[in-house]
Amino acid sequence: MPSSIARPLVDSLIHEVICKEHDIATYVPDPGTGLTGFDQAVSLALKRVRDLDVTTTWASASTAGAPSDPLPSDPDWSGGSLYVDERESVVPASPERLWTVIEGIGGGNGWYSWRLGWWARGLLDRLFGGPGLRRGRRNPRDLSVGDPLDWWRVEEIEDHKLLRLRAEMRLPGLAWLELVVDHDDEGSTVFRQRALFHPHGLPGHLYWWAIKPFHGLVFGGMQRNIASAATAGH
Repeated sequence: MPSSIARPLVDSLIHEVICKEHDIATYVPDPGTGLTGFDQAVSLALKRVRDLDVTTTWASASTAGAPSDPLPSDPDWSGGSLYVDERESVVPASPERLWTVIEGIGGGNGWYSWRLGWWARGLLDRLFGGPGLRRGRRNPRDLSVGDPLDWWRVEEIEDHKLLRLRAEMRLPGLAWLELVVDHDDEGSTVFRQRALFHPHGLPGHLYWWAIKPFHGLVFGGMQRNIASAATAGH
């Protein structure tokens, strides 16, 4: 949790939080089976966690970007800078198998890439008040639009075709990661991967060129390892 939220929460502990009146029953009657006690409420919540049936979590909260923010799908003539790291490979596995690996990315499954680099970047993000890698996933096998995924959030998903993640880490710009399952003219499975960055001013441009030398380790490694995982499970 960012320090800007954690500090006020800790400060608020001096206030009484146990409700001693029940005026709300005047407007919202108690359920026929009676109120749910604390022990039962905790038991029901833990059961939902075990059953992977959690509707929302604290990590689900997100402030949507401004309508004027650029998108990866914007045409070139819309203006602004958009840096792209694009990679593509033919994968000797079925599209379904490749999609299973892609949809399971992040959280406990990791990012199929330079572990030390991801860990260090996550730690740096937390030091500056970002989420880092601690949010994990809502469900280890399934993703939906709006789900938090470590320092990313699912912006768009098309089953067996496209996963687009929008970065929520501290950055001098906007960033996305697109993972696409496609096929070529010969019917082979093709894995397309794009990392996109829209810089905010000079700091954004400097940031992109500073990390560009590491793209081979981070994004190149991700491309190869996801393909290898899909092939191994074919």
